[in-house]
Amino acid sequence: MCMSIFSALVKADNKSDRPDPPAGFSKITTSEAEKAVSGNLCRCTGYRPIVDTCKSFASDVDLEDLGLNCFWKKGEEPAEVSRLPGYNSGAVCTFPEFLKSEIKSTMKQVNDVPIAASGDGWYHPKSIEELHRLFDSSWFDDSSVKIVASNTGSGVYKDQDLYDKYIDIKGIPELSVINKNDKGIELGSVVSISKAIEVLSDGNLVFRKIADHLNKVASPFVRNTATIGGNIMMAQRLPFESDVATVLLAAGSTVTVQVASKRLCFTLEEFLEQPPCDSRTLLLSIFIPEWGSDYVTFETFRAAPRPFGNAVSYVNSAFLARTSGSLLIEDICLAFGAYGVDHAIRAKKVEDFLKGKSLSSFVILEAIKLLKDTVSPSEGTTHHEYRVSLAVSFLFSFLSSLANSSSAPSNIDTPNGSYTHETGSNVDSPERHIKVDSNDLPIRSRQEMVFSDEYKPVGKPIKKVGAEIQASGEAVYVDDIPAPKDCLYGAFIYSTHPHAHVRSINFKSSLASQKVITVITAKDIPSGGENIGSSFLMQGEALFADPIAEFAGQNIGVVVMFL
Repeated sequence: MCMSIFSALVKADNKSDRPDPPAGFSKITTSEAEKAVSGNLCRCTGYRPIVDTCKSFASDVDLEDLGLNCFWKKGEEPAEVSRLPGYNSGAVCTFPEFLKSEIKSTMKQVNDVPIAASGDGWYHPKSIEELHRLFDSSWFDDSSVKIVASNTGSGVYKDQDLYDKYIDIKGIPELSVINKNDKGIELGSVVSISKAIEVLSDGNLVFRKIADHLNKVASPFVRNTATIGGNIMMAQRLPFESDVATVLLAAGSTVTVQVASKRLCFTLEEFLEQPPCDSRTLLLSIFIPEWGSDYVTFETFRAAPRPFGNAVSYVNSAFLARTSGSLLIEDICLAFGAYGVDHAIRAKKVEDFLKGKSLSSFVILEAIKLLKDTVSPSEGTTHHEYRVSLAVSFLFSFLSSLANSSSAPSNIDTPNGSYTHETGSNVDSPERHIKVDSNDLPIRSRQEMVFSDEYKPVGKPIKKVGAEIQASGEAVYVDDIPAPKDCLYGAFIYSTHPHAHVRSINFKSSLASQKVITVITAKDIPSGGENIGSSFLMQGEALFADPIAEFAGQNIGVVVMFL
């Protein structure tokens, strides 16, 4: 449609036999404008408004003949043609000011905060102050208003009630901050998971391990959209199996929230254990401290139905340990999630037991006994025993690898990891501080998978056929092949007018016209043949215009020449 009306405007303006139109109009007439687009149909916006728009270019336009609601509010006075944006054939088209003001007029003001019209239902505050003004508005109701950044949570909780209004906080700059310093990394709550992965990947051991684990969460499309803060808020309010909350909990993260006019800072553990936050509680940022790399070990684990897919975990866990020069455990954090509890937790009893000890087979097995008492899925959780065994295997894998990395001398080699429980002064004797081999101890519930790259070409470079001869310049292209003797050439003939009857095709008297062999049009299609240039599901497109050219540039025929 745009091409047709543009062609008609250019054609009309080039007519020298017509008087110059009034300023802001074209030489085109209303009948010509209507005829220019009569061969087009629009199913999305309706045909009448488009025709009225095309007719508004004409100098002889009658205001009463136009649909007034196409240009301004119904009933608005005065409705004059002079109020329409002027036409200038030599100017660049821009979005008209009257439409800008029309759009702005549909925006309402609530306490000086611009919000969407009531029919839209979406509100876009640009600052925390504007957001709190919305909270204080008379229409705000926790049960009917939802605060969102990307709203990917609706894909997890599909059965939740729909809301009347949504407040999109992604446009608040303060929530998109990313600060890196020697103390750690601060991520604004609306920073996407993909962006967080990018930032964390360029950090120390702990940050890189977190980034690697987040790469296994959901799908790339969801990670590009979902936010760190949204994931944490879902884990706090709902029984959501969040990998993000688990790994950040083990890393000793803290969160900053704003409730009314107060800004509060909590450890992530404290935040998750609080009663579910209401809609007025705003998560501002998440801070992940800098742990360094000296004597720090950090590992994450997850088991899911599809290990490399976007399935929710059966169990996820993350462990951080700091050891001293003497290889004693100075500090340790053991986080578990998704095993059938409301949110990720820390195994405090196991942590307290391990602090100040060197790892031995006895210490590891006692820690596992305590863990079995700590990790207790709630009633109704599927695969109850399997989830517990996964949690045990994750902790065992971490502690055994930590023990194997120890360079402390072993005075006793206990076959098969067996031990005899003793009491008294011998409990902490050097004999118990032995090197542990994970293949020796009789506790194994690891999920092992063997993969082969033999049938995985995805991501690998594929050699292009003919690359060598193309790069060397030896490849022969069509243009390199000499034309045979007495070769004929063909070229399409295009319509120069929209919605025009094709009466004849004439050539100017020139050397080129004398070499024309023939002209092929729709009339030359053999009997029984069809005038089809291309076929689509609903309808086909004609090869040649017959008998009317529907738009400027449509094929009329093919001229065959001898050069």
